[in-house]
Amino acid sequence: MHSTHLLFEEPIRMASILEPSKTSFYPSMTKIVGTLGPKSRSVEVISGCLKAGMCVARFDFSWGDAEFHQETVDNLKVAVKSTKKLCAVMLDTVGPELQVLNKSERPISLQADSLVVLTPNQDKEATSNLLPLNFGGLSKAVTKGDTIFIGQYLFTGSETTSVWLEVTKVDGEDVVCLIKNSATLAGSLYTLHVSQIHIDLPTLTDKDKEERLTSLNRKCRPQGINFRIVISTWGVRNNIDFLSLSYTRHAEDVRHAREFLSKLGDLNQTQIFAKIENTEGLNHFDEILQEADGIILSRGNLGIDLPPEKVFLFQKAAVCKCNMVGKPAVVTRVVDSMTDNLRPTRAEATDVANAVLDGSDAILLGAETLRGLYPVETITTVNKICAEAEKVFNQDFYFKKAVKYVGEPMTHLESIAACAVRAAIKVKASVIVCFTSTGRAARLIAKYRPTMPVISVVIPQLKTNQLCWTFTGAFEARQSLIVRGIFPMLADPRHPAESTSSTNESILKVAIDHGKAFGVIKSHDRIVVCQKVGDASLVKIIELED
Repeated sequence: MHSTHLLFEEPIRMASILEPSKTSFYPSMTKIVGTLGPKSRSVEVISGCLKAGMCVARFDFSWGDAEFHQETVDNLKVAVKSTKKLCAVMLDTVGPELQVLNKSERPISLQADSLVVLTPNQDKEATSNLLPLNFGGLSKAVTKGDTIFIGQYLFTGSETTSVWLEVTKVDGEDVVCLIKNSATLAGSLYTLHVSQIHIDLPTLTDKDKEERLTSLNRKCRPQGINFRIVISTWGVRNNIDFLSLSYTRHAEDVRHAREFLSKLGDLNQTQIFAKIENTEGLNHFDEILQEADGIILSRGNLGIDLPPEKVFLFQKAAVCKCNMVGKPAVVTRVVDSMTDNLRPTRAEATDVANAVLDGSDAILLGAETLRGLYPVETITTVNKICAEAEKVFNQDFYFKKAVKYVGEPMTHLESIAACAVRAAIKVKASVIVCFTSTGRAARLIAKYRPTMPVISVVIPQLKTNQLCWTFTGAFEARQSLIVRGIFPMLADPRHPAESTSSTNESILKVAIDHGKAFGVIKSHDRIVVCQKVGDASLVKIIELED
């Protein structure tokens, strides 16, 4: 059977399935984004996560206060230094998130076929018959028959803490609903999602933009969640590499966020990843993709907004679109059961592999690492599955599809990137070494999904704001950590990215020694080098000696 229409290379020797998985410094080409929280914030656990393969640490602003997250990111910095593993920081905005407010924090039992009222009156106590919300416009957004979901924050689907409601009538500002299943709302935070309904709230809220403590938050937020960690304070202080823009619905949301970041000093370099969480974002996907630096497919909320049989179609279509334009695609909610268990289900393991075969750049772990019992083991397991799936990824078919999409004539840089990947595969190179100052060349090479690692040698550049001189390069190196196949290293700033000679032995030697130290380059290996020489770009093949 020919694999012309599958991103899957055949045939597979059945005996090879029983061969033990090989470990290396680079566990897999697919990257892991880990959400740090109560179960994963100590230096010891974070170090374990980094060694297991976490490349990006996500800080979720729906949970925790500024001090809590600052302590965690400080621990991350210590872990990065001790493990010598580079890690990027992602800030996840709150966005137009609807929440059930339970000031007493006592469990709320809801019985199937009973009625419950959703009210914007936040002074009321949450009971089995009445649930206060943080939003006053729900009654204007819904109609009879609409579906509403309420669940624990980062619900996995296996809890008995999730409930489906059906709107029976709107009574002034209140919404009366029929409870479809019995459940107990337990936990510190419940989120509310209305299927396929527009919620009239801004994507980047004032609470995302600035840190403030309001009387509303004092009364309604659970213990320890009094502050909204926000971009202009926590984000600036920690030089965030990525902004995850929750509930992105239009391209204008991304433009608005970028304009805001441009006024925050170094955060003008922060990349914006649009988080697609509902059908509104799906309907405007193409224009959002054009504006964003990357896409996060939030399958938890999408799985509520879309019929179950449609979720995989959106995933495959969205990942393919991201691949063709060379922008990272991140898939969420893959091994939910590992929040409480040491092993994933068979379906989850297959789901991770399929995400890799679809072409995903990274897997984002939420509850699994934030409040899960086995954060390090989860990252290790997901990385092993990714590595196995990459072995059978049909690179030849993918390469031809990517080239066909770009069309002719190719740009100069695109052509060089495609040639470097093709040459590396033909000569069975162990790595591709790419010299870059912006990271763009390395990302273009990675776009063609080479089967070997791309060592991106980022050359710092000197810049000035008329008051002081600084080096660029750190942002560019960390931001490539979310791109499949790229493994960055910062070079000595005295070495230019554009050499005046045909070779630059000293900096190339540093890159080769880096690869040897981590076991991806050996004596007599062939490597492909991509760099600029004057006005020309050069792709060369080097065979290493002893």
